[in-house]
Amino acid sequence: MVDKKTVNAIVSRYQKPDLKRCIWQMVDSFVPYLLSWYLMYLSLSVSYWLTLVLALPAAGFLIRIFIIFHDCGHGSFFKSSRANHFLGMITGILAFTPYYEWRHNHAIHHATAGDLDKVGPGSVLTLTVEQYKNASTWGKIKYRIYRNPLIMFTIGALLNFLVIHRFTSSISNKKDRQSVHLTNFAVVGLAVLLSLLMGFKAFLLIQLPIIAFASIFGVWLFYLQHQFEGVYWARHDKWDRIDAALKGSSFYKLPKVLQWFSGNIGFHHIHHLSPGIPNYYLEKCHKENPIFQAVKPITMFSAFKSFSLRLYDEAAGKLVGYP
Repeated sequence: MVDKKTVNAIVSRYQKPDLKRCIWQMVDSFVPYLLSWYLMYLSLSVSYWLTLVLALPAAGFLIRIFIIFHDCGHGSFFKSSRANHFLGMITGILAFTPYYEWRHNHAIHHATAGDLDKVGPGSVLTLTVEQYKNASTWGKIKYRIYRNPLIMFTIGALLNFLVIHRFTSSISNKKDRQSVHLTNFAVVGLAVLLSLLMGFKAFLLIQLPIIAFASIFGVWLFYLQHQFEGVYWARHDKWDRIDAALKGSSFYKLPKVLQWFSGNIGFHHIHHLSPGIPNYYLEKCHKENPIFQAVKPITMFSAFKSFSLRLYDEAAGKLVGYP
């Protein structure tokens, strides 16, 4: 087992936000996203195929904006809590995600990831083999539909951002509910304004492919963070925070371009170990400390093995396919 004090001493060196890095990341994310949006609008008069091609980098920049939103939720982007919350609300509107509601659920995810007894909101539902065997026929069908890659990474991903985020959950507090309503109001207001400027059809032809591509890749990234061969899961009495981070959170080794667009979130083992590290320091922390380099990476190709992993087998201590 890794020494807790040693790990905490290491990660503490990377938890101080750099204002210059923050501002530059905002510039190289927001400016090209807005420019891509404008170019997509101009391309509508040329060819919609060109519009769809331009939607790919636009979606990449939106994912990068979501990573800023994500860091704000952890209080790691700026030193100031007020600045984090303000920018989190703004980026949440662009990403169709209510800031405080998501922040609350994501904090639960971090506190329960890999814990078989406390699987909370914000995590990919994963049944154990026994739970699946004991489920009703309809329960098994629903689970198979939910875990089907053709559903999860297409319709399911899009519905998550367009529909599910429009509603509060049973655990929402007052601030969470307010953030959902304010985000919905702002999204609708922005849609109405842009529709008045360019037409509702043009707005849909631009925004829908952006959010579709971004949600597909974003949900794929999130899925792989805790669904991979050799992942660590344990019952609560045996669950360990450091093991859950280093063994239960993936190191997804992406090509440099995709790593940049995804804001280094592939270094998820470090992020779960210390959510207070800004995204722009995750790679630095990984490279400078051999303890993190010992984590076996997932590659672009090996990641596809996770398609066949559907249930957690407690006896074998690993994710498996359907019985």
